[in-house]
Amino acid sequence: MNDPIIDRQARMWSRHAADYEDVFLDPYEPGVTNPLWGALEAIPDSGTKSVVDLGCGTGPLLPYLADRYQRVYALDFAASMLERARARLEGPALKRTTFLQRPMHQIDDLAGRLDVAVAVNSLVIPDVRRLDRTLAAVKSGLKPGGLFLGVVPSIDAISYHLMLLVDQALEQGLDEREAERVSSLRLERKHYDFALGRFRFKGLKQKFWQPFEVEYRLAKAKFKLIALEKVLYPWDETLPGGEGLERFPPSWDWFFMARA
Repeated sequence: MNDPIIDRQARMWSRHAADYEDVFLDPYEPGVTNPLWGALEAIPDSGTKSVVDLGCGTGPLLPYLADRYQRVYALDFAASMLERARARLEGPALKRTTFLQRPMHQIDDLAGRLDVAVAVNSLVIPDVRRLDRTLAAVKSGLKPGGLFLGVVPSIDAISYHLMLLVDQALEQGLDEREAERVSSLRLERKHYDFALGRFRFKGLKQKFWQPFEVEYRLAKAKFKLIALEKVLYPWDETLPGGEGLERFPPSWDWFFMARA
């Protein structure tokens, strides 16, 4: 790929291919309210169209796409992720799918050929220059009027979660300093840079988003934003302390839909 930073991250993501579902929140899990499904269902004549799954990871969305679209491109820079993604498909669905091992911005060969682009938890490049280049490449890949659908991790939801954990600890009788310390440990606050929206974990580096940044960067890439909604995650064992927070509104990531 001739980019040391991207090559290094590709290797790190490949190492996490086997335990991906155990480490990261899954927007496809039952109980998650994900506007992506309704947006995909509303796209007319999908059987005549082409779609790219950008940063497809282990491929949880591919069976859905490959059953409905004429041509599917599954793109990821991590070889082990693509191996797991390929294993999800068989027969005609597999034949309709082209697997591409490369970064998301390297889609010049698809310029003007795509009706739909999907990026679920893959727009996480911490270097915003590379992120802007990726969004510009997606814009170029889509036909005029093509749709770009995505889910991005929310840094504002992490702040919300931390607030609830601190309040929970205070209600249990801890003093303020100890409540903040315990809550920070439970949420692994040390991994987050809240000001810049960054996350580091076991060699992985990710970008987390504020809603205003979704609007800003899509507009910068000349997209027209159609929808910006929350993907809602139930409070359960997948979220630190979640089983004690059921009475509060759920945590979230951000879903967007934009037109080229």
